[in-house]
Amino acid sequence: MTPHKDISNMTYREATQELEEILRAIENDAVDVDELTQKVQRSSQLIKLCKDKLRAAEKAIDQVFNEENCEEPQSTKKADNKSDNPGLFAQ
Repeated sequence: MTPHKDISNMTYREATQELEEILRAIENDAVDVDELTQKVQRSSQLIKLCKDKLRAAEKAIDQVFNEENCEEPQSTKKADNKSDNPGLFAQ
């Protein structure tokens, strides 16, 4: 079994690539029973890392959009919201 890269230094791409390698090994029966538990534990760590990175990216993107919305002048926002054409979903 090859040593694993420290998870704290992994990128999202590296984590997903390692997950794919583990999945291929399990699908091809290349993992014996003794190693299976270790692979499943490692997979769990990698999945958590990926979820954390996705949440962090989502938070950063939301922050950028929120900052963009805050910089828009109030008069423009009000003008955009008031329209002579109520749109498709107006009642």
